[in-house]
Amino acid sequence: MEAQQKKFDRSLFLRILSFAKPYQSRLWWGISLSIVLAVMAPLRPYLIQYSIDHYIESRLLQGLVYITIVQLALLLLETALRFIFMFITSWLGQTVVNDIRKKVHKKILYQNLSYFDQHAIGTLTTRTINDIEALNDTFSEGFIAILADVLTILALIGIMLYTDWRLTLVSLAVFPLLLLATYWFKEAVNKSFKRVRNAVSALNAFVQEHISGMYIVQVFAAEDREKKKFEAINREHRDANIKSIFAYSIFFPVVEIILAISMGLLVWYGASKMLNYEVTPGVIIAFNMYLTLLFRPLRMLADKFNTLQMGLIAGGRVMQVLDSEDYMQQNGTLKAPAVKGSVKFEQVNFSYKEGIPVLNNISFEAQPGATLALVGHTGAGKSSIISILTRLYPISSGKIFIDDIELHQYDIYNLRKHIGIVLQDVFLFSGTIMDNLTLKDPEITEAQVMEVCRTLGIHDFITQLPDAYRHRVTERGSTLSQGQRQLLSFARTLLFNPSILVLDEATSSVDSESEILIQQAIDKMIKGRTAIVIAHRLSTIRKADQIIVLERGHIIEKGDHHSLLQIEEGVYTKMYEASLDKKEL
Repeated sequence: MEAQQKKFDRSLFLRILSFAKPYQSRLWWGISLSIVLAVMAPLRPYLIQYSIDHYIESRLLQGLVYITIVQLALLLLETALRFIFMFITSWLGQTVVNDIRKKVHKKILYQNLSYFDQHAIGTLTTRTINDIEALNDTFSEGFIAILADVLTILALIGIMLYTDWRLTLVSLAVFPLLLLATYWFKEAVNKSFKRVRNAVSALNAFVQEHISGMYIVQVFAAEDREKKKFEAINREHRDANIKSIFAYSIFFPVVEIILAISMGLLVWYGASKMLNYEVTPGVIIAFNMYLTLLFRPLRMLADKFNTLQMGLIAGGRVMQVLDSEDYMQQNGTLKAPAVKGSVKFEQVNFSYKEGIPVLNNISFEAQPGATLALVGHTGAGKSSIISILTRLYPISSGKIFIDDIELHQYDIYNLRKHIGIVLQDVFLFSGTIMDNLTLKDPEITEAQVMEVCRTLGIHDFITQLPDAYRHRVTERGSTLSQGQRQLLSFARTLLFNPSILVLDEATSSVDSESEILIQQAIDKMIKGRTAIVIAHRLSTIRKADQIIVLERGHIIEKGDHHSLLQIEEGVYTKMYEASLDKKEL
């Protein structure tokens, strides 16, 4: 299992690395600079050793000046190269993250709605922001930085062994202790980082959901209960971070102690050798610098390995989003410039979850320009018919036709341009009313917007708002009434001039005054269009050419208002009689 996990990590790493392919020149520059910097790392200590042993002891001042200038030039060159190295790796990380985030966002945009039924919005937010940001560390602080550190360590140990292998072995006698401390630190931080990532995901999901549902929280006076839930999740996040802080608090002092012991061994053994003229003072000073330079990357190597591992874990989650196949396949090629609007269902079956049918053997037909009403109790399958008509969900079996052409033959985006939907729960984005009506479509002019609003009778209402069409609405349009939001959604739908119009409970949540305005708007909207209406109010559906009564996913009655009332003990008749004032169904 462990071998499989490692293999998976390697394949995942290579896949993440493949995103840098368009920028491989920068990648190779980063790798090349890591090699150059590794080679340069032992040069300054070596030059200092040479200065002490050849120029200072011999009192050659002119040679000392020259070699000091060389050291200064080397320092400036190394500083410049290190700046370029850090800039390239950071640039590479940010650029790759930008590309991956665009791919993930695009993937999310084209998912089936069933995908969002199974994944919390906060979790997807974490995938798109936090997890992808962790991938940046994979490039800027991950494998290239690890490569640079490993090469530096090898170069330093190599020059130390070349200079005096005995002194090197004595100085690094405590090296196994450092390896054990590093391994413990890596494992401890790895576990805590996993907890931190999971806690961040849980926090995002909780906050996103509860801020969106703040109205419900406050209406039911659930603030204290929700506060306790949040405190529990936040406590888990804190504890996970504290555990990693604890590991850091132990590891770095331990490294300092090991470095001090190593320095002590160097002084002890080096001094005895120097007294016997077996080692020069320059070698002792150079070894002191070698050890300092050696322990610096060693101290950070475990942390960088964890950064790389956390980047791979985050990358695995991101790849799960990219690999999701829960999206509507674009298997149609027909791009109809216009449709007449006939709709036909033939023995359609549908279920959100396999084995739990929602629609059973649904068959009906609506002629171009006709109005079809769908009636039934909650859960009867009315909205599901709309979802499969617009291909938001795939059907299990059967056939759906528009203008006698099977639905899957249409280009899916072209198809949706011909179908306009007005939902009960209107969603308005943060921004101006104009932006919400046009959805920033550059082909829709301001004159067209005003003309449609005048047609629907809402131009006066909009112009009375501060800044009129430039009036900014808050998220979901909470500063507007339900009726106002509904009328705006009508205008938005009509602006795109659909041939088939769907009204899903468009008047169920408004007062009687708003209902009159909305009903007048509906009458104008459905004129000359095929309309599919889902409603409880009789005034909305009694004029329909055909009414379909659904119950538990089956069509149990079909006809117009008057013919359905002729059915004794019929479901439609009972629903009609149960309406309190004969105005609502």
